Amino acid sequence: MNGDGPQRRSFTGAQGQRLAAACFGAGPPVLLLHGGGQTLTAWTRTARALSELGYLAIAYDQRGHGESEWSPAGAYGFGDFAADLVSVTRQLPEPPALIGASLGGLAGLLAEGELNPGGLASLTLVDITPTMRPEGVDHILSFMKAHLTEGFGSPEDAAEAIGDYLPHRPRRTATVSLHRYLRLDEDGRYRWHWDPRFIDAVTQDPPSQSAERFTAAARRLGLPVHLIRGASSNLVTEAEARHFLDLVPDARYSDIAGAGHMVVGDRNDIFTSTIANFLIGLRNR
Repeated sequence: MNGDGPQRRSFTGAQGQRLAAACFGAGPPVLLLHGGGQTLTAWTRTARALSELGYLAIAYDQRGHGESEWSPAGAYGFGDFAADLVSVTRQLPEPPALIGASLGGLAGLLAEGELNPGGLASLTLVDITPTMRPEGVDHILSFMKAHLTEGFGSPEDAAEAIGDYLPHRPRRTATVSLHRYLRLDEDGRYRWHWDPRFIDAVTQDPPSQSAERFTAAARRLGLPVHLIRGASSNLVTEAEARHFLDLVPDARYSDIAGAGHMVVGDRNDIFTSTIANFLIGLRNR
């Protein structure tokens, strides 16, 4: 981007809601889809790097997250996020490559393997597979629920909570980027920048039922697939990764040392290089 900031635009979701987006560069489109509880800000460094390689990198806030509109009906099931993704891809001039972290990856899996086959040019799943370790899921949900009602007295308190959740990372301060993950409510408390009804919605389906749906979608994938795992992930172990590779035997697999579930933030340099090598390899075929 030569130092320029991203271009802001909006997409229309499956139920007509506005989805806020940031676009970097020009070229073949690459969609960057964040995980639950995150925002498009998580992708800034990767998006800039991809733009410098000749791609149009597009990150958008999923429904109920960041600057995107909340669902009036509290519709935050996995299929709802996948339907939004299908809607976004149809507003682009050509099928995009998708890089989906956690919830974003599951949305991509359902969009391509169930709702709209052929809508994506390639699919990269970032530390997410049809089956997940229950302990890892519980760890993530416990963190997201911990301050759901009372929020935080200050951004510094939120930074402290993140430090406790991610003890392997250097303690962060209340930076500008952290403020984008928070909203200041009328009671003077800071809360995460996502609709709290999201948690209830994504936990309604029994884990076994969700796994069956994701597994069926994975079996139907017919496009280039890339699974990236954080080697220290407590959500996707080597066993879950190998199970996915049995379902999609032609998939490429990358295991990033020194990274947990939050691969993008843990080892962004290696992650971005891994993504770039995959996309460039597809472009040069």
